[in-house]
Amino acid sequence: MWFTDSNKQSLPDPDKALPGRAEAVEVPERHYVNGARLKPPYPDGSEIATFAMGCFWGDEKLFWQKPGVIVTAVGYAGGFTPNPTYREVCTGKTGHAEAVRVVFDPKVVTYEQLLAMFWENHDPTQGMRQGNDAGTQYRSVIFTSDENQRRIAEASRDAFEQNLAKAGYGHVTTAIVPLGEFYFAEDYHQQYLAKVPNGYCPDHSTGVKLPDDFVVTPLQYVD
Repeated sequence: MWFTDSNKQSLPDPDKALPGRAEAVEVPERHYVNGARLKPPYPDGSEIATFAMGCFWGDEKLFWQKPGVIVTAVGYAGGFTPNPTYREVCTGKTGHAEAVRVVFDPKVVTYEQLLAMFWENHDPTQGMRQGNDAGTQYRSVIFTSDENQRRIAEASRDAFEQNLAKAGYGHVTTAIVPLGEFYFAEDYHQQYLAKVPNGYCPDHSTGVKLPDDFVVTPLQYVD
């Protein structure tokens, strides 16, 4: 990975962020591992979860292996710069975090189960870093798509924080915010660890688990 300086610990002011560009970066049409469409349209009935939990190379591999996940992609979210490049994100001047899009079939894998994977596979108490990867791009974020995801994510945070405290960890620093624009990362980042099997993939998990019976009753929408 392109390591950032350790002093990049705060988000830039929107008016001072890099300007970016109108053109999106080009990405492959198909997922390198399973051949599914990388961009919409996605299958009817599928849902999208978006997570930031440090280096997105290993995070994406974690999710594409989960039964019920239709396709994954890496990108940038939560910042101000339109269509940023990886090098721009690494400056800390875009506000974006390295993020993973997870398109899933909720009849096979639940959002709660994906949240368990999120919480259990990084350290959500580290602020603007994961281990030696320091900077705003490595912060922990759950980007929610709707009110149900927000409720479930917040409940999972509260449950996981209780178990973290029992294990001697501090408070969760994970942000839970609505997803704005998701900008796909460059071609070489997509499914990177399938292309480079021995590539950089740190493990920052704490060993703490979300309760096995964690579930939240979804809201019932009325048309």
